[in-house]
Amino acid sequence: MNISENKVVEIEYTLTVNGEVVDQSESGEPLTYLQGHGNIIPGLEQALDGHAAGDQLQVTVQPEDGYGERDEEAIQIIAREDFDDDIEVGATYFAQAEDGSVTPFTVVSLEGDDVTVDFNPPLAGEVLNFDVTVKSVRDATPDELEHGHAHGDDAHEDDDF
Repeated sequence: MNISENKVVEIEYTLTVNGEVVDQSESGEPLTYLQGHGNIIPGLEQALDGHAAGDQLQVTVQPEDGYGERDEEAIQIIAREDFDDDIEVGATYFAQAEDGSVTPFTVVSLEGDDVTVDFNPPLAGEVLNFDVTVKSVRDATPDELEHGHAHGDDAHEDDDF
């Protein structure tokens, strides 16, 4: 069976940026996703389309098909008083918008009462290099299609998504 829209796919992968490993699946614990539903970055999803279990491939994803280009306007200064806890440079925090959505950001620097934060994804602007092995491909269940993501062994039949 080949990878196509509405297939549940399991992959093992190693992600490198500038020759450094920045992420990888755990041995025996592949990443499981639903093809065609935006569960993984677009460039990797497109490259996997048409492949089958057992295929091994190397994929290079440009920023526009990964986490996007860096946006200098996404770097902002926030008042220290807006933080509940101690602030740590390099730490990731989460901002909640009025609509309830949550956006992660990273603290870049602290100067007096000013906290400089970066709302760019950590890998924005980076060329991503994946070594991927396709472990399995199967048809999605009706629940998975309804929810828009794959369910693992701990399927959540009663969850509302």
